[in-house]
Amino acid sequence: MEENYASDEVLGDVRISDEVVANIAVIAAGEIEGVSYIVGSGKPNEFKNIVGIKNHTKDLRIEVCEKIVSVDMAIVVKYGYSLPTVGKAVQERVRTAVENMTGLEVSDVNVRIAGVDLK
Repeated sequence: MEENYASDEVLGDVRISDEVVANIAVIAAGEIEGVSYIVGSGKPNEFKNIVGIKNHTKDLRIEVCEKIVSVDMAIVVKYGYSLPTVGKAVQERVRTAVENMTGLEVSDVNVRIAGVDLK
């Protein structure tokens, strides 16, 4: 769903699709040390070295409503990293990136640790 963000200018509207917000969130989360990949982002399909993933079909969800964004994502964390620390860092980085790049307000970033990458 695309949201329409009217500008004060006479030039027209700027529309930011959910897919653009999702791409920003995936890139931002991937910048965090300890994140192996984001589930459902089209990254590795090989799960033989991943512990904990039960449902491979859960993916990234973005909801944009009235200039407010909600992000739900599942990540796989590299073995040896603190799960709570990586999860919190992902939340902060995604919020900052989405707000800075889109001008939208992020209400929440829900991060689910879907597995541990043993590679």
